[in-house]
Amino acid sequence: MSLEQLKAFLARVKGDSNLQEKLKAAKSPEDVVGIAKEHGHEFTSDKFGQLSEEELEGVAGGQCYMSPWIPSLKD
Repeated sequence: MSLEQLKAFLARVKGDSNLQEKLKAAKSPEDVVGIAKEHGHEFTSDKFGQLSEEELEGVAGGQCYMSPWIPSLKD
């Protein structure tokens, strides 16, 4: 349930448009956590707030819209 797992998941999301679409449909932080778990990444929703803007930009390249539950990634 680590921050490293969240970062690894975000890196995966960057290159997977199908996964990005799933995350756009997420209705809660728990939905995001569940989707990540389906793809082998385990973390809790409290980890979202531990990422800096720089980390989010670096992982997502400023291009990835994930979910309203990870506010820094909205377009």
